[in-house]
Amino acid sequence: MSRISKKEKAKAIAEILEELYPVVPIPLNHQDPYTLLVAVLLSAQCTDERVNKVTPHLFALADNPYDMAEQTVEDIETIIRPCGLAPRKSQAIYGLSNILVEKYGGQVPRDMDALEALPGVGHKTASVVMSQAFGVPAFPVDTHIHRLAYRWTLSTGKNVEKTEADLKKVFPKEKWNKLHLQIIYFGREYCPARGHNPKECPVCSKYGRKSLFK
Repeated sequence: MSRISKKEKAKAIAEILEELYPVVPIPLNHQDPYTLLVAVLLSAQCTDERVNKVTPHLFALADNPYDMAEQTVEDIETIIRPCGLAPRKSQAIYGLSNILVEKYGGQVPRDMDALEALPGVGHKTASVVMSQAFGVPAFPVDTHIHRLAYRWTLSTGKNVEKTEADLKKVFPKEKWNKLHLQIIYFGREYCPARGHNPKECPVCSKYGRKSLFK
């Protein structure tokens, strides 16, 4: 049996994911690009479920950069404490809100470089905002996607930057935004970090790395 190329494997995996997740809701509750940006920032080292419990309280206080810039860092920190890393995240939320007001007229910039220049906003966060708020093709790589790309031999797993580049090569650009969510949902439901049985996994059972079965 001849080996299939990475692109052929990626196409087959995408078909499985599309069958399992034809509709993929955005996991973080939000109303607009700003509330999504804040929610994604809060999700660092925190579950989406917890973020979704905290953001209603935060957005009741301020759901736009103008109102958030009027708050104190301490007030923000008190509300977001359950998300972890509260001192750093509260400073970032306060700082980026002021920059959005002063530099961008209260609007979240539709530009990767401008987003990444904001306090607390790394490449992954910027990619999520570009993808989910603005519909611009991006492939944000979180721990689920990084792990699965390695398990499926679509990437070497050296780092998330390499994983992102590898996945962009094998999946069509017009499918990136949906696929990154499909892979996240799949990782949570079928391909977890622990307690994973590759023989029962819809993808690993067919396209998984051989070492998984040892």
